Formats: sequence, C-alpha cells, structure tokens
Amino acid sequence: MTFELYPALDIRGGRVVRLRQGDYAQETRYADEPLAAARAHAEAGARWLHLVDLDAARVGGYTLAPLLHEIRAQTGLRVQTGGGVRSEADVEAILDAGAARVVVGSLAVREPARVARWLGRFGAERLTVALDAREVDGEWRLPVAGWTADSGARLDELLARYADAGLRHLLCTDIACDGMLAGPNLGLYRRVLARVPAVAVQGSGGVRDAADVRALRDAGCAGAVLGRALLEGRLRLDDALREAA
Repeated sequence: MTFELYPALDIRGGRVVRLRQGDYAQETRYADEPLAAARAHAEAGARWLHLVDLDAARVGGYTLAPLLHEIRAQTGLRVQTGGGVRSEADVEAILDAGAARVVVGSLAVREPARVARWLGRFGAERLTVALDAREVDGEWRLPVAGWTADSGARLDELLARYADAGLRHLLCTDIACDGMLAGPNLGLYRRVLARVPAVAVQGSGGVRDAADVRALRDAGCAGAVLGRALLEGRLRLDDALREAA
C-alpha cells in the first residue's frame, strides 16, 4: 500500500487558516493565497490535497467548488475535500466540481445509516469518512458541527458499523492534537487499526516533522494529513515525501 501525504488547506472567509483544537475563536491566518498554496504543494511533489471548507462545516452549504475547479485545472492534484456535506446532492456537486473524494464528517456521525448507503451508491473510493474524536473519561467521543457540539456517538461503535458497510478511507483526528505541533496520537491509530485493519486510515493532527510522518507510516496508517507544520515552514514537503516513500 502506498503511504499518501495530504497537505491540508483549511479555508475560512476565502483565506487559508488553522484552528487550534477545532476552536473557531482560536484562528491563525496565513498569507498564502489558496490557489498559490495548492500550486506550491504540487510543484513540491504532492499528489493529493486535503481541502476543508470551515465556513460550511458549521452551517452547511459547501462553497469551495470554484476553488476546487481551479486547483484541479491548474495543478493536477487529486483533491479530497469536504465541509458542510449534508445530502447526496452535495456529494454529487463536489464530485462534479472535480473532487477525487468527498469527506463526510458531522453527517457520518449523526446519520451513519444514510452515509453507509452512500458508500454503495458512490463507491468506497469516492468517500472519506471523517471521525474526529475527543477522549473524555476514557471514552473516544465524536463531536460534530465543526467540533462544537457533542453528538453522543462513540468512536468504536461507528468504526465497526462503517467497516461492515465497506468503508475504505477513514480520516481520524485526535482533536486534542489538532494544530498543537505536539506529535500525532499513535496510540489512537493503533487502536483504530486493530479494530478495522482493512480500512485505509489517514492520521491527522499534531504532525511536526518528518519523524512524525515516519511514525504514522510505521504504525500502519495509509496516509497523513499535514497542516500547520507545512504552513509555518517547520516541515518541508519534500522531506515528508521522502519519509512517505
């Protein structure tokens, strides 16, 4: 299995930003223009881009279709993207705009039966289920609405359900690690992979350097999402790509 890297661009108000642990009140803005940033990643050797509509993640209504179209036309990157996906029509529209995979987050937690049916309709290669987890009293819980609301759902339950439905691509984030540059939660990924060994798991949150990329690969992940470390120049994409190889 090829270990893939997913440089991430989180977009809010048309700008590249990062949130600290998913908190919209703790936003860092970057000077990079989104299309130029995507182009730079492609020139450095990336094959994929992880594109997130943070505005839509809270209220629905994916807004990045024009940007997605331009990224595909100008860079050739394969784009995994989501934010605000609420319906089959949303999935169709994002795929039609050029996405290789659509990321479904909050709805995948709130309505797993519905999203499981989408795996059958669109195919397991066209969807990535995002289960973003926060450990509370020893349990891994799954908040929704841009990580602002408790869904009541538990990670282990949904892992089993989606594996049975034929899930292929899972994006899993430890919210406590997100944007913290303190290293990924390797224990979480080992736990996930022990429960769903046939699923390609993307590690997300906390990656600081090439050693963290290597650690995720060695833990059995199929890929890693790279955010703040790339944006702030702490990690060079070409160094990360060498570790991925």
